Amino acid sequence: MLRYPCLVLDHDDTVTDSTAVIHYPAFLDAMRQMRPGVTMSLTEYFLMNFEPGFLSYLRDTLGFTPEEMDTEYGIWQSWVRRIVPRAYPGMRDVILRQKALGGYVCVVSHSVDVNIRRDYRENGLPEPDLVFGWEQPDERRKPSPWPLQEIMRTLGLRSRDLLMVDDLKPGYDMARAAGVDFAAACWAYDVSAIRDYMKDNSDFLFDTPEALYRFLFEDSQ
Repeated sequence: MLRYPCLVLDHDDTVTDSTAVIHYPAFLDAMRQMRPGVTMSLTEYFLMNFEPGFLSYLRDTLGFTPEEMDTEYGIWQSWVRRIVPRAYPGMRDVILRQKALGGYVCVVSHSVDVNIRRDYRENGLPEPDLVFGWEQPDERRKPSPWPLQEIMRTLGLRSRDLLMVDDLKPGYDMARAAGVDFAAACWAYDVSAIRDYMKDNSDFLFDTPEALYRFLFEDSQ
């Protein structure tokens, strides 16, 4: 039996190793063009995405207008279109095993649906059953519980049937609001402030995709 009939996966830095090669340099590129003098290290960028979150940072800290948000989005997408991030080999094993056993794999991410599906395809992964990405309106993006509620409604599942796997706080907040178990993915970076928070608050914490695999498919046997 599957421990969780449905795995709900974040995309960047959970399934694909993408922030360091796409999102962080895209952010620096946007800052050079739009807010010269604003810069941060990769560690600081991870922390900003963790809290307060990327959208809040642009709007509330940098004071981006709607027009500037559109410009930043275009810069980000130009990077995303050029580079396909690699999937973590261990996460590929998790996804393939979950599907082979008849389970669902859904994605809730701040990346865009078409790019997520491209990354799965280019990495030889099966098509996700459902994807909820940045194309959703603000009120339906994580940390809103709406994506998890919609997954349960669409697939006829209960909250206990889902496990949310994410590396950042918006995924944790979404899972808590929906009553869904949360597993912290701590393999993309080594940032003590994030790891300490996840250790104290998550239902489960995994330092490698292989540890997640053992938990899902071996320890429960």
